[in-house]
Amino acid sequence: MAEPKAAAHDATPSPIISPYCLALPMNPVRVGVIGIGNMGWHHARVLSLLRDAELVGVADPHQDRGQLAVQKFDCQWYRDYRDLLGQVEAVCIAVPTLLHHQVGLTALQAGVHVLIEKPIAATQEEAAELIRAAELAGKLLQVGHIERFNPAFRELLKVVSGEEIVVLEARRHSPHPDRANDVSVVLDLMIHDIDLVLELAASPVVRLAAAGGRSGDGPIDYVNATLAFANGVVASLTASKMAHRKIRRLYTHCRSSLMETDFLNHNLRIHRRSHGSVSADHGELVYRNDGFIEEVSTTSIEPLYAELEHFLQCVRGVEKPAVDGLQASRALQLADLIEQCVEQPNLCMALNEPI
Repeated sequence: MAEPKAAAHDATPSPIISPYCLALPMNPVRVGVIGIGNMGWHHARVLSLLRDAELVGVADPHQDRGQLAVQKFDCQWYRDYRDLLGQVEAVCIAVPTLLHHQVGLTALQAGVHVLIEKPIAATQEEAAELIRAAELAGKLLQVGHIERFNPAFRELLKVVSGEEIVVLEARRHSPHPDRANDVSVVLDLMIHDIDLVLELAASPVVRLAAAGGRSGDGPIDYVNATLAFANGVVASLTASKMAHRKIRRLYTHCRSSLMETDFLNHNLRIHRRSHGSVSADHGELVYRNDGFIEEVSTTSIEPLYAELEHFLQCVRGVEKPAVDGLQASRALQLADLIEQCVEQPNLCMALNEPI
């Protein structure tokens, strides 16, 4: 069987050592991966390289994938994920969205810390049950909104701390994929940007509108949504699985600048206004400068490395989750409302209870 497409970091020659290992020598966290499709495979890949993690095993009903993982990552394979739970302290769950609730609930009730891929669940009711289960078990429930760990977004958070945000504009386009076709483009792609604008706006959403549709008989695959926040910030989000090329961009319009974040290339550019000009000796204008662009340096670390390292430190109690169950549930709630707007054309929602 062909191996899943590898990221550039597959060539990493030696284990990644967390800086916490140098200050806090501890036994590696025993961790497993449930579901080794495309995303789960990369979870297993990165965990096998992290010095402060011990990849005990992977769980997947497909034997060929399981055996390939055993050969590649030197771990155990379990056909039934429940057999893995008794062997680990924590799991990464990368199963189809419709199974998040069942698998996550079983893991938490078994006393295992959980990192579950976004969205947290398929419905608000399922998300609420996962949150309650984590509280009752006293275990970690972290949700994999991986763009929070993109180096460009981390730098953006630093830069905007001294700016007044006015408008947020997100574009997330993909050619029609052969994965995640069990959910709409809102839950597959737009959910990333819903989470990001909630973090940047730092205010409740009071009104939203959306329009979109589908190219065939399946789930919704193109959507444009507008969110209005209580503090006056407006966010425009576009997600599509009908594009001819992949786009992952966020434009942050501030009073005195425009910040352009490219999540694919980990780039951040800041456009600032300037009104300088140069004239010749006889007074004719040679050129006029109406602005300049700053290129912000970012790290080259793969976001999944940063996310999983953060998860391990949360398991150890060193850090708190960047996105916990409640934060992820808020993003899911807005995603649900956006889908309702798409299914009911011309519906604009003024929210009685801001989200």
